[in-house]
Amino acid sequence: MNSPDFAASPTPDSHSESSRPDVVVVHTGSANLASVSAALTRIGATPRLTEEADLVASAPIVILPGVGAFGAAMASLRRSGLDDALRERVRLNRPLLAICLGLQLLCESSEESLGISGLGIVPGEVRRFAPPARVPQMGWNRIAPSVNARLLRPGWMYFANSYRLDSIPPEWSGATTEYGDDPPSFASALERGTLLACQFHPELSGRAGLDLISRWVNSALTSGAVAC
Repeated sequence: MNSPDFAASPTPDSHSESSRPDVVVVHTGSANLASVSAALTRIGATPRLTEEADLVASAPIVILPGVGAFGAAMASLRRSGLDDALRERVRLNRPLLAICLGLQLLCESSEESLGISGLGIVPGEVRRFAPPARVPQMGWNRIAPSVNARLLRPGWMYFANSYRLDSIPPEWSGATTEYGDDPPSFASALERGTLLACQFHPELSGRAGLDLISRWVNSALTSGAVAC
């Protein structure tokens, strides 16, 4: 699906180097780390790549990106103790942004890797798009936020996924996107507390995506949960 015309992406804001917020980026072994780091730099933040579980559990702001297979990514998280660190982080309501496979890893399981448990933070199983939907979904599609979403805005975002969570779970807000027939829409984003999870790639979604990352970082900076 083609995207509408976008305005030029925002330039980095005029923070001094000392005032640029650090954002810890989890090294899952299967993530598009360069594009996430570039997006953070453009909004005036400093990316810090790590596999250290203690840092992921306690850092003020953390991103869990992901590109690749569910089972391989979960194995990588478990080897480093990052699975427990992420669960602890969410339990303590410390800000976390999960991207693409990152959202799927938050769920209980995935059809992509049968018998492999996810982090179990989000209830439900991730399922493959059913025929006749073309997989992977590659390109621009529109997200429709729920009425109680805080950070999400209606608009076009960039997707690259063959699997999805069917619906927004109870007690969560988020956004839905239409693709395929069974069901005709899926959960393209989730929000709860200081956790934001996006099935799309905000770091590849032009100005709208960078604005979303910026809103999330600013929300994390003003959240009491950051003082950890």
